[in-house]
Amino acid sequence: MGSIRQTNIKRIAQDLVETNQGLFTVDFNRNRELLKGSMEGVSKRTMNLITGYVTRYVLKKQSRLKKEIEQGTATAE
Repeated sequence: MGSIRQTNIKRIAQDLVETNQGLFTVDFNRNRELLKGSMEGVSKRTMNLITGYVTRYVLKKQSRLKKEIEQGTATAE
């Protein structure tokens, strides 16, 4: 079973990844350090939820791109 996240967590994380292309990686701790400076006043739990979804979202994007390249249907971004 997968974990269900709140819509606001997903929206914030996706916006962060899309506006900061190439900044985030699949390393949770590195992503958390990057977000600490930019998101002041956010609780530790919310920060970890956002960071976790950022990490998961980056991993999902990478696997989707790899799959497209293997199939030869990759689009230029």
